[in-house]
Amino acid sequence: MKKSIDAIRVLSMDMIQEANSGHPGICMGAAPMMYTLYTNHLRIDSKDDKNIIRDRFVLSAGHGSAMLYSTLHLSGLGLKMEDLKKFRQLNSKTPGHPEIIDTKFIDSTSGPLGQGIAQAVGLAMAEKHNAAKFNKKELKIVDNYTYVLCGDGDLQEGVSAEASSLAGHLGLNKLIILWDSNDIQLDNPTNVAITEDIKKRYEAYGFNVLEVKDGENIDEINKNIELAKISDKPTLIEVKTIIGYGSPNKGNKPDCHGAPLGEEEIKLVKENYKWELDKFTISEDIYEDFSNKINSNFKEKEKEYKKDLEKLKEIDKDLYEEYIKVINGELKLDFDLPLLDLEESIATRVASGKAINEINKKIPNLIGGSADLSKSNNSTIEDSKIFAIDGYEQKNISYGVREFAMACATNGINLYGMNKAFCSTFFVFSDYLKAAIRMSAIQQIPSIYVLTHDSIAVGEDGPTHQPIEQLTGLRAIPNINVIRPCDYNETQAAWKVAIESKKTPTVLVLSRQNLKVVSKENVFENVKKGAYILSDKEDFEKVLIGTGSEVSLLIEVQKELIKKGIKARVVSMPSMNIFERQTEEYKKEVLSDLCKKHRYYFEMGSALEGYKYASNVIGINEFGKSGPGKQVIDFYEYTVKEITNKIKENNE
Repeated sequence: MKKSIDAIRVLSMDMIQEANSGHPGICMGAAPMMYTLYTNHLRIDSKDDKNIIRDRFVLSAGHGSAMLYSTLHLSGLGLKMEDLKKFRQLNSKTPGHPEIIDTKFIDSTSGPLGQGIAQAVGLAMAEKHNAAKFNKKELKIVDNYTYVLCGDGDLQEGVSAEASSLAGHLGLNKLIILWDSNDIQLDNPTNVAITEDIKKRYEAYGFNVLEVKDGENIDEINKNIELAKISDKPTLIEVKTIIGYGSPNKGNKPDCHGAPLGEEEIKLVKENYKWELDKFTISEDIYEDFSNKINSNFKEKEKEYKKDLEKLKEIDKDLYEEYIKVINGELKLDFDLPLLDLEESIATRVASGKAINEINKKIPNLIGGSADLSKSNNSTIEDSKIFAIDGYEQKNISYGVREFAMACATNGINLYGMNKAFCSTFFVFSDYLKAAIRMSAIQQIPSIYVLTHDSIAVGEDGPTHQPIEQLTGLRAIPNINVIRPCDYNETQAAWKVAIESKKTPTVLVLSRQNLKVVSKENVFENVKKGAYILSDKEDFEKVLIGTGSEVSLLIEVQKELIKKGIKARVVSMPSMNIFERQTEEYKKEVLSDLCKKHRYYFEMGSALEGYKYASNVIGINEFGKSGPGKQVIDFYEYTVKEITNKIKENNE
């Protein structure tokens, strides 16, 4: 066992030295944990890295990626020695932090500290939800653990506190966090920055808290993981380690956290380990030690699973067939939502609520929640209750005021592979979610973010609650669909885009105030293109481009301009991101090259991106005002009269 553990350490050191970049300290100190976890506990299918019955492992301390890659290689899980030699090199399978897109047998992209723990909470929530739904009598169809390896820094991040508080409240007993507790971080020893009793904090969260005083003691690590497995609470295991274990000059110091050890120091470390093999050379007995244990762990699990699955087929054929469709991704997501030809106005947040409940009738694996704003967000699934210890099968997640953890957990639920998960809050609070939204885009997770109260029209709550810069910030994220629909019908279409998305997260930006229904024909196809001609006039000389609540305003402006002898086309642009992916021919068709100097872009917020499409941009470049919504809108001159006059004056 010592030889196998040292193999993880040595490969990691050599990888980092070869790349002249990386974090050797954690790889050397936490190697016994990795070895114990992979050889004694993790149930993984070495032939299928996405096997739904596998245990999940999240390296929240993602800077320890070399340790994870070394372990995967030694275990025969997808990585060859040549991949290790290309650590941190362009387009390799071993990037600087673990990436699910680049590397097999990675369950979560990690690196931004704290988010790994929070995503793992989502993975554990998904396990509980699906187990409650599909496990009947003594059958364990859904039955896996979610393991996390985190560092001191992870537990200082606020998002880990939010997520852990939620995990304890929900009793997620199959969540097991291994804490690499070495009391050293990048700048200094941890006592320079933190003196609280973390174990007592986790006890207060509702965790089972255990301790391993010697991180080299495999038996103690193993025993504590076994104790965690039988707990009725989530577990935090503090494992006391020495960062840079075995390094005579840099061990137990910040020096080895984030820089290669150097060839001379590596030589001394290998002497301490009594390691005699050449660089990037591993003996066959080490490979056998890893692979034999990993394969035997999974075979027993798979055998029991297949028996239980056959029994489920016998006792509840409909549930069995639903399960098979869910795990194979065979649920039909191609559906239509009802469009309306309404005379009265309706807020797009209300339209979204109707879409959620229509979708729930068609897709049985929808699940979602809100950060204590479900009534305002209209995000409640009406035929379900609150997801809780006594109701894990329920679909409404009450996240409390934990916006960041909510978004991370939503990513985790979607990563699990059996649900379509959404979350919701006010649009202005997307600032709290942004780091998680970015991670969903990086990981190609189609998470859905329902963000309501989308502009200065929020009114009385004032500038703290009125989004200005948020649209610009979110639209700048690669691989994202930010959709701001103009009415009921566009909202229904936006939800269809979100549900059908396979690799792109969707942000739905929705109004508090009522909006008139102005879209009529081909709405689904139009929204899928990001922008389209909503209202045209023959021989038009102006193009008016708007999103969200501004579109119905532009329809009225168009009517007034005709009275003044000016003909205009109105373009609805619910999603710039989607529009940018269309052909140049389509873009020119919608925006009209004939009117390049006479295009106008309108948005009740920072509208910097509008300059990509129009030479005349009317936005708001200051924080809003507190007052009744209509008065605030009037103050910023977003009225038919004022906009008509501005266009007319510009025409003259």
